[in-house]
Amino acid sequence: MTAAGDGPWLDDAAGRLVRPFTVSNGRTRPTVALDLISQVRVTGATPLGYLGPEHAQALDLCRAPVSVAEVAAHLKLPAVVTKVLLSDLVDCGALTTKPPEFHHNPTDRALLEAVLDGLRRQL
Repeated sequence: MTAAGDGPWLDDAAGRLVRPFTVSNGRTRPTVALDLISQVRVTGATPLGYLGPEHAQALDLCRAPVSVAEVAAHLKLPAVVTKVLLSDLVDCGALTTKPPEFHHNPTDRALLEAVLDGLRRQL
């Protein structure tokens, strides 16, 4: 039995019927460097050639700037597979990407200690 709107790709009992790496044709390395917090957005260019249903879903999700992690979550695919799909779309000109901007040092010791203290208080 399939979930509504998911077609033959998902089964209520079994989950995803297609292995995630078949979606990327077995590829595990994107051609474009993407971070989980990199922003992606459609360019308006129509991709040439065949794209799978996941490519089309990703394009739909990227109408407004969205992070790679958010796209992966919505597609219910591993991040590495999502990065491969998104890099396909960047390569064909359908998506543009913007690397994450840090206004501070992401490895600042004081910041990391403050985060750790906050996590400890939650436990």
